[in-house]
Amino acid sequence: MNIYFICTGNTCRSPMAEALFKSHKKEDMHVRSAGIYAMDGGDISENAKHVIRDLGIDYKHLSRQVSNEDVRWADIILTMTSAHKQLVMQSYPAVANKIFTFKEYVRPYGALDVSDPFGGDVYMYRQTFQELSILTTDLFVKFNDE
Repeated sequence: MNIYFICTGNTCRSPMAEALFKSHKKEDMHVRSAGIYAMDGGDISENAKHVIRDLGIDYKHLSRQVSNEDVRWADIILTMTSAHKQLVMQSYPAVANKIFTFKEYVRPYGALDVSDPFGGDVYMYRQTFQELSILTTDLFVKFNDE
C-alpha cells in the first residue's frame, strides 16, 4: 500500500503525518508527502521538527511539490483539507477515485479538515500532531479491517 499525504507547503501537516506513519514501520506500507504549493528542497518548520523530535521520531525531510510520478505511485492520496482535495482532483482527474481528505477516509463524518498550525506556536503544532496521531491510528485500524 502506497500512501501519499498532501498539504499546502509540505512543511507542517503532511510531513508530520509522514513521520508518524513511518515511525510505525508497517511492512508493505509506504508513504510519501508533498505540498500543492511546496518549494522543492525546503525545510520543514522548526516547530514541526521540534514536535517530531520530542516524541523520539528520527525523521529527515525536504519539502516536495505534488508530482505526476508520486500521484501514479500512490494507491491512496490523503489530503489535509477539502480544498487540497479539490485542487488535486482538478489537476489529476484520472485518479479522483483515490483522492480523499485524511479525515474523510478514516472518519467519514464530521469536519473534513486537519487543523493548520502554520505560523503558530509549538503548542498549536502539538495539537495538530496529536490530531494526526489519532488519524494515523485510525488509518491502521481501517487497513487491518479491510
